Amino acid sequence: MTDITPDGAADKPWASPRAAANVKKRHRSELVLKSLGLGAMGIAFLMLFLLVSSLVSTGWRAFTQTHVTIDFPVTEDRVKADQIARGNYRGLMQDAMTATLPTFSEARPKDLADILSNAAQFSLRDRVVADPTLIGRTITMKVPVSDPYDQLNKGLIDRETPEQNRRLSNAQIAAFDALVADGRVSKPFNWALFTNADSRFPELAGLKGALVGSFYALMTCFLLSFPIGIGAAIYLEEFAPKNKISDFIEININNLAAVPSVVFGLLALAVFLGWFGMPRSAPFVGGLTLALMTLPTIIIATRAALKAVPPSIREAALGVGASKQQVVFHHVLPLALPGILTGTIIGLAQALGETAPLLLIGMNAFITAAPGTPFDSATALPTQIFIWADSPERGFVSRTSAAILVLLGFLIAMNALAIFLRSRFERKW
Repeated sequence: MTDITPDGAADKPWASPRAAANVKKRHRSELVLKSLGLGAMGIAFLMLFLLVSSLVSTGWRAFTQTHVTIDFPVTEDRVKADQIARGNYRGLMQDAMTATLPTFSEARPKDLADILSNAAQFSLRDRVVADPTLIGRTITMKVPVSDPYDQLNKGLIDRETPEQNRRLSNAQIAAFDALVADGRVSKPFNWALFTNADSRFPELAGLKGALVGSFYALMTCFLLSFPIGIGAAIYLEEFAPKNKISDFIEININNLAAVPSVVFGLLALAVFLGWFGMPRSAPFVGGLTLALMTLPTIIIATRAALKAVPPSIREAALGVGASKQQVVFHHVLPLALPGILTGTIIGLAQALGETAPLLLIGMNAFITAAPGTPFDSATALPTQIFIWADSPERGFVSRTSAAILVLLGFLIAMNALAIFLRSRFERKW
């Protein structure tokens, strides 16, 4: 029975002052929670912005490289026709720089030649060896300058700093300025960052060896973890009996997904290198290690994709007489494939950025050539970043940031591919 108030209105508990206060309190709590969430997102975006801004502001300089155009007179007294490869190409560099900067004749030829990168003599040698008719003629070549002059041209060396605290003396700066005034200095895009392997000279160091090493390691990881992970997930989800053994396996797979990657590196160090004697620093061993780390992720993602397929699909197939195997491989697996591919790509993207397990199997070695096979010694992108970050040369600072940007670019591309595949093949039911 409804109580009637003196004014004739029905008693409304939800309109009482106490209820109104509770509603106000709830709205205030929701507002606080929403504000905290927005604040957390704002902090996360701010940190991301600071990270990317810091990398771009430091790393963009590595995408250009200072070059100087020099005329090299290849004289017969420096390069003998019968010993072309053993010619005095360092002397040719000194002759060329002395002739290019005649007003600096009081400077030592060695100091003038130091403006050029150490690779200039090898580029000159390769060109003369390829065409011996160049002996006795003058070759015009565009070669990179050494790191201190590259830093000077990019404004990273303050000219106002006292001479004794600078890497370059006033005379060296004046000689370089003369080359600039003569129109011989340029700063094109640094293709060598992608086509050269690692080097102790920053102006010559590139990512080719690390890119090829990462490719081999990821391919090995994919070829092993994809079929094994999907097969294990299908068996556990569709065919394995539900008992204590399957529960034990499932719990351990879930636990392995949370194990730090350095543990997998220690396992690979003990098993692959210690017991089986596999080659150290090889991308194949790195791929095996990453496959161990990626397998739990692929198994969990595949099982989740299989579970997402509605039971009515299975029941309909069984109803028309299909076997269990036909139901799984003809109906369930194709429908779950977008989720499986998404999980696999995310797992591979995670593997691409892992550093600790690769360091433990020696993929941080100084390798000056790109690997020809997965069994050759190589580095990977994360370990190359680690090596450059540990280098005392100032030129590697910008190259470290540039390498991080390249790695982030690959990770973003792989995640974008995962999103595309999910949206392209997603089924609605």
